[in-house]
Amino acid sequence: MGADTQILEMSERAAQNIFGQFDEYVKIIERTLKVDVIFRDDKIKVSGPAPNVKRATGVITELKKLSDRGNTITRQNVDYALSLAMEDRETELAKIDEEIICHTIQGKPVKPKTVGQKDYVDAIRKNMVVFGIGPAGTGKTYLAMAMAITAFKSGEVSRIIMTRPAIEAGEKLGFLPGDLQSKVDPYLRPLYDALYQIMGAEPFMKNMEKGLIEVAPLAYMRGRTLDNAYIILDEAQNTTPAQMKMFLTRIGFGSKVIITGDQTQKDLPVGQTSGLDVAVRILRDIEDIKVINLTALDVVRHPLVQRIVNAYDRYEQDMSKKKEKDTGKRIKKDGRK
Repeated sequence: MGADTQILEMSERAAQNIFGQFDEYVKIIERTLKVDVIFRDDKIKVSGPAPNVKRATGVITELKKLSDRGNTITRQNVDYALSLAMEDRETELAKIDEEIICHTIQGKPVKPKTVGQKDYVDAIRKNMVVFGIGPAGTGKTYLAMAMAITAFKSGEVSRIIMTRPAIEAGEKLGFLPGDLQSKVDPYLRPLYDALYQIMGAEPFMKNMEKGLIEVAPLAYMRGRTLDNAYIILDEAQNTTPAQMKMFLTRIGFGSKVIITGDQTQKDLPVGQTSGLDVAVRILRDIEDIKVINLTALDVVRHPLVQRIVNAYDRYEQDMSKKKEKDTGKRIKKDGRK
């Protein structure tokens, strides 16, 4: 494998953004791709094995495009650019950044940050029902909320309805004081958090008082027909098949439905089938229904979250193989008897 050196023109400001504090990001690039990266006199020199140098310069070039658009480069940007480079797809990074869904109340743009998230947003635009399935931190709920608020503000829909099953995450909360709204609010807090950040607390409260925005437990959906609304079902892995069927048959004219869930984090009683699993299996091939599977590569929280997700995935795969092996041994043993 021959050695190579490539030179990239780079302003000091862009280089500082790409290199990160204490050169954190460039060290990740060097370590991952086994190259040396030096910045001097408005030039970046990349040296190492020819294929690696090509990938490294591709990553740095795409990060520069993000920087030139005013983005502050993050660890997630660097990690994701490297993962794309391993598949020779690094040019897709800058394309993702071109799309802005909306802005938060602080003016921060809300946009997809991975190819998977871009596919998810595109699917929401094109289909009536979208299942967004993936691990924690992949932006399933947040992006769905951003799309809903954008559609509401533009007049595409007249209401936003957000719901999730009121089920404890493996612990009993016991009696909760207050009125009915106070009792269900703890289950719906993640939805409120996203709404406050994107829409603002005061506009949210005003629209909620008018009944134009509704945040309610899934049980409240029974018996209703929801027309001209953006409907988001969060934590769908905790629905039963009957609840999921009930929810899906609420859809009215002019409505759009987004169903989000993580199939690895079910809080249902042992032995209870998840409504999300059943729905994905039987509805996947129906026109105007799209299933988007996000992965650990789409995690946009702290990089540690991605490593945690990967570690659990490996553990669950190992346990599944062990279970299959133990089952095979038992079958052979029973056969000999």
